[in-house]
Amino acid sequence: MKLIFRGHDYRYACEQMLLTLFPDQRPVYEGEDPEQAELTLSKGETWLTATAWLTWQGKKYRAAARARVTELTGEKLSDDRVCQRVLKLAFYRAGCAALGKQPTWGALTGVRPVKLPTKALLAGQSEKQARRLLEDTYRVSPGRAELAMDCARASVALLEALEPEELSLYVGIPFCPTRCAYCSFVSADVGKSLKLMDPFLDGLDKELTAVGANLARSGRRIRTIYMGGGTPTTLTAEQLDRLLSAMEERLDLSSRVEFTVEAGRPDTITQKKMAVLSAHGVGRVSVNPQTMDDRVLAAMGRSHRAADILRAYEDVRAAGRFDVNMDLIAGLPLDTVEGFAGSLEQVLSLAPENITVHTLALKKGSALMTEGGSLPTPEAVAAMLELAWSRLREAGYVPYYLYRQKYMSGGFENVGWCLPGHENQYNIIMMEELHTVLSLGGGGMTKLVDREKGSIRRLSNPKYPKEYIERINTVCAEKEKLEWPTN
Repeated sequence: MKLIFRGHDYRYACEQMLLTLFPDQRPVYEGEDPEQAELTLSKGETWLTATAWLTWQGKKYRAAARARVTELTGEKLSDDRVCQRVLKLAFYRAGCAALGKQPTWGALTGVRPVKLPTKALLAGQSEKQARRLLEDTYRVSPGRAELAMDCARASVALLEALEPEELSLYVGIPFCPTRCAYCSFVSADVGKSLKLMDPFLDGLDKELTAVGANLARSGRRIRTIYMGGGTPTTLTAEQLDRLLSAMEERLDLSSRVEFTVEAGRPDTITQKKMAVLSAHGVGRVSVNPQTMDDRVLAAMGRSHRAADILRAYEDVRAAGRFDVNMDLIAGLPLDTVEGFAGSLEQVLSLAPENITVHTLALKKGSALMTEGGSLPTPEAVAAMLELAWSRLREAGYVPYYLYRQKYMSGGFENVGWCLPGHENQYNIIMMEELHTVLSLGGGGMTKLVDREKGSIRRLSNPKYPKEYIERINTVCAEKEKLEWPTN
């Protein structure tokens, strides 16, 4: 679809609304296109007005949205948000008129919809007012508004417990046994990169030393730790012990309240590895089936089967007092509503403390994006998610964090559910950007969060193991001189 802007250049905001309304369309700026949207922005004495003229399937639609000029304070970031809001609402209204339906998340386009009600609650608004903001202003469906409000409560509760000098730590281990069809995460196939694993750990040890010195000097304390990837348990038991011992030697971990390791792939879980994690105080691990249907597991490129998931779960439970998370994905190739329901019931019968229900997202670089696959319809995915909501609530689970992604089937979401009292704090902190997350290892993204200024400064680590190893001295130098937000 051709996009035409008049009176503004808020390209990204308009492109995001385009993808929300018309996921099969891509923005075009040159030449002619029978499908087009002209988006204008003008400011009068009283109103800031956005107007959308949309041409779709030979018909023309017009819609407008406005905000009072008094909302414009002269502060660029705040004013940009007001302008983008009215532009997206105008485009949204025209798009809904053309399509004859509304997206599930209404006019919200961002990956973190919980930020909106959280901000409202922190500003002193009631839960009723925050929910009205979602449903009336942004046209979010009642079901999604309920999810967002549940997660906003968890976010506010955690924020009140955080201390100014605290931060969270992410450690990225970019290795996997094989690559799943839906995956675009930065990770190396162990079969091709086994020789890089020990040199990678050498580099990570150096980065831990640099970070430890900085944290000790600055007085920063680690609240939560999350080791992800890839699949960290791709490492051998000896390599895991080496890494965890190095963390204990280089960092002050006395203030941590949780430590999560993504075991993820059942084919990487052994009793010996779980014993190592338990001995080092890891309190939460993941056993991520994604599905319990062997046919679907094969279609998504997994080498294990459902029986292996059950064996891995038993090994985790036998090794220590871990909270366990299990992931399911709605919308996998060859899956059906009935098949998803069967997977959900099997996971519920195991009673893990956390269950995360993802919606399949077609990510750039994944095999499904490049090669395609037999995927369920958005209507089938919607039925899977509604079933999950119902059964999880019946079983006593509550939603506590959620996020969205580009190219997600049906424009839905990923939701973390837990038994009460078993919220994973890191997930809330990371998704809602509640405080600084310091990232080490391959593909890590450090986010320096300054809540007083409302700003986030980002610093990325090299993505691939070979690149990380080659640039480790530069990475360490950056970490040694890292300056922290004042709040």
